[in-house]
Amino acid sequence: MQVILEILLLLHVHYFVAPTNPLLKLADIRKITDLVHKKDPEILVLVDNTFASSYFQLPLDLGADLVLHSLTKYMNGHSDVVMGCLCMNSESLYKQLQFLQYAIGAVPSPFDCYLVNRGLKTLAVRMRQHMKNGLRIAQYLEKNEYVEKVIYPPLESHPQHDLYKKQMTGFSGMISLYLKGGKAEHSERFVKHLKLFTLAESLGGFESLIELPAVMTHASVPEEHRKLLGITDNLIRISVGLEDIDDLIADIQSGLEYALDKEIKH
Repeated sequence: MQVILEILLLLHVHYFVAPTNPLLKLADIRKITDLVHKKDPEILVLVDNTFASSYFQLPLDLGADLVLHSLTKYMNGHSDVVMGCLCMNSESLYKQLQFLQYAIGAVPSPFDCYLVNRGLKTLAVRMRQHMKNGLRIAQYLEKNEYVEKVIYPPLESHPQHDLYKKQMTGFSGMISLYLKGGKAEHSERFVKHLKLFTLAESLGGFESLIELPAVMTHASVPEEHRKLLGITDNLIRISVGLEDIDDLIADIQSGLEYALDKEIKH
C-alpha cells in the first residue's frame, strides 16, 4: 500500500474514501467525479473502495478513474496477505502506472498473488454472507438497550441510506456503534469479554474482529480532532465474519451485559 501511495504522489489525483473508516460515511461518487472532471479533466479521481469491495460498489462505473483496494481485506478474505491494488479502465493510464511500479521496484510475490486469486474465487459468496450476518447484527444492536447508536448504511436510520441504495448493491460486514454511558472502561470491558470476536485492527476476513478506534486504529489522531470527528471512547467498530449468526449475537449480548448491566439498570 505504501508503494501505491508513493505512485499516487507522482500523479495529479483527487483521492477520497467511500465508505469511510470508522464512521461509514458515504460519498456521492458520481457527483464528485463530475465536479472534479468539470473543474479540470486532467485531474484523476481515485476512490478507496476497500470497505465495500468490488462486489457491492463499482466506482469505475460511476466515473472514477482509479479504484484502490487493500487486498488484505475483503478481496482476499482470509487474513493471510498484505497487498494493495489499483484498478482502472484506461490502457494508457495502466501503462504509466505499470512503468512506475517496475521503476520503483516493488511487486507482489507470486505466492501472495496466488492467495489473492484464491480469495477472489469466493468473493461473491463471502460478501453475501458478510452482509447477511452484518444486517442481522446491526438490526439487533439498533434495538439493544445497551447501545446508543448503530452506523450501518443498509439501515434506514443511516443518514445516507438513500445514497447507499443509489450507488451500492449491498454492504459488507463493517458496523460501527456507540455504547451507552460513553465511558472507555465500559468499551474495554465489552470487547475483552467477547469469545468469538478477536480484538484486532484488521477487517474483511472470514473471522469476526472488533476494535476500539480511539485507542487503536485512530490513536494517533489528536484527542480534540477525534472528538470533532465523533471518534469517542464509546465508539466500537466491528468486522462481522462468517460464523453462525446466533452464536455471534449471543456473544455480543453476553459482552454487553457484562460491561454495562449495572450502569444501565442502576
